[in-house]
Amino acid sequence: MKFKISKYLLDDIENINHPSNFDFTKEYSVLVLRLPYIKKTNVDVISYVFYISNGEIYKYKRAEKEFIKLGNFDSLYEFLDQRVDKILAKVSRLQFRIERLEDRLYERSTDRRFANKWLLFKKELSLIERLMGHALVSFERFIKHHKNELDELEYNDLHEHFNRSYRLSKSGLEKLDNLYNFHRAKTDEKMNNIMFMLTIISAIFMPLTLVTGYFGMNTGGLPYTEDPNGTIKVTVAVLLFEIPFVFLIWRMMRRD
Repeated sequence: MKFKISKYLLDDIENINHPSNFDFTKEYSVLVLRLPYIKKTNVDVISYVFYISNGEIYKYKRAEKEFIKLGNFDSLYEFLDQRVDKILAKVSRLQFRIERLEDRLYERSTDRRFANKWLLFKKELSLIERLMGHALVSFERFIKHHKNELDELEYNDLHEHFNRSYRLSKSGLEKLDNLYNFHRAKTDEKMNNIMFMLTIISAIFMPLTLVTGYFGMNTGGLPYTEDPNGTIKVTVAVLLFEIPFVFLIWRMMRRD
């Protein structure tokens, strides 16, 4: 079905990447909703375009590049309600998986796949949050313009689903950021402990290295070279020399 549409709006309609928008004239209005499209475990993007005139709704089919009749405002509600419910269900599943990831971190359980999971959740929630934020603004403008023609209860319910999907995805992103900061703090703490232990080991073996290097020089006149008990004497001397270092390290650890 052909309609007389402004060429500027026609460009927006044919652009699959155009963000959600709502425009109107005296004769008609056009609602563009670019929404997340849930495919099993993945999140994609799909753009819906609706032409509204005299209480009748027409949906744009990109393959045929024309509008087909969808029905009235009740038909539009049913069409959008099914799709927004799927988005809301996807966000709820992501929230549950994030909570499980959070529990594992707080239990100090190591999850080697944390980074991969975090990136996946972040990517999907960022996409949903961005798309639903734009769609919510456009949908509110649509409701305001057609408020006298809509079923108030139906569209208030649909608006609440739009809003909840947006809010849950936004809160999920905030929780992911907090989890990342917590995970990073744990990783830094673990690395600091490793470096601390390596420093202690280095400090303990530093005097031994010094003595070994000294007696390993290829020069004459080194002590105990002719003494049959030289090795034992040097070993005792090294152990006595090591005691102050070990005591100092022990005092430093006790102080911390």
